[in-house]
Amino acid sequence: MERPRATVPEQQHCEASQTLIGSVQRAMRLLETVARHQHGAPAKQLARETGLALPTAYHLLRTLVHEGYLYRDRGLFFLGEAAERLSSSGAAQKRRSTVVDTLAQWRDSIGVPVYYAMYRDGEIEVMCVSDTPGNPAVEEWADFRETGHAHAIGQCLLSQLDENARRDHLDRYPVQSITPYTVRDNHTLLRRLERMPRMEPVTERQEYALGTVCAAIPITVGTIATTMALSLPAHQADRLLLAARQLQGEVGRRLGSLALSISI
Repeated sequence: MERPRATVPEQQHCEASQTLIGSVQRAMRLLETVARHQHGAPAKQLARETGLALPTAYHLLRTLVHEGYLYRDRGLFFLGEAAERLSSSGAAQKRRSTVVDTLAQWRDSIGVPVYYAMYRDGEIEVMCVSDTPGNPAVEEWADFRETGHAHAIGQCLLSQLDENARRDHLDRYPVQSITPYTVRDNHTLLRRLERMPRMEPVTERQEYALGTVCAAIPITVGTIATTMALSLPAHQADRLLLAARQLQGEVGRRLGSLALSISI
């Protein structure tokens, strides 16, 4: 059976779509070619290397400059701020994927939920959590940022700060008892933080959530306080320190390759 012929509007729409797709493809080829020239390249060279007619290359280059993807200096074209933002966004996504994959490996090898957190701009931020239905993460029933005194992640991060930064944090988020096991006041917490050995796992038992015990490993990346942590049901508390040592060993082996990635 003969297929019905496209109407004139349909043909025009199809041709316009093909033209737009072709323009995007040519623009992307130009961007990729400019990216290969660290010290810039003139339009004639870019047209030659991309196989584009010079008028077409000029038109697309002007459009890319107008949109901020390229800039022109002394007849040479360079990547612009918009292209750099795309590149940095892609790099950040790749770093995050590295962290996610690594946490998943540790989760499976140790058999516990694994957390990555940092202290940034005066706040405790849990950046990534890796768990499974069989080993679920702790439910954030009270805001992690406001209850840093009660969980291992917060205590570990606060232990890496200087005294002024700790007091500033507690002025904003004072100690409050959220379980019968939570530290009772700011003074007691500060004394505990001062006594914590450097680079040793920080543990807490049911201070944040009844029925859960946690441990956190201190990590310092430049001037940023970070931590990798894990949690277990309280009936497995005898595993806590062993699991923390396993995690610390894994972090030690991978820290070099993760140093850039964990500063998401």
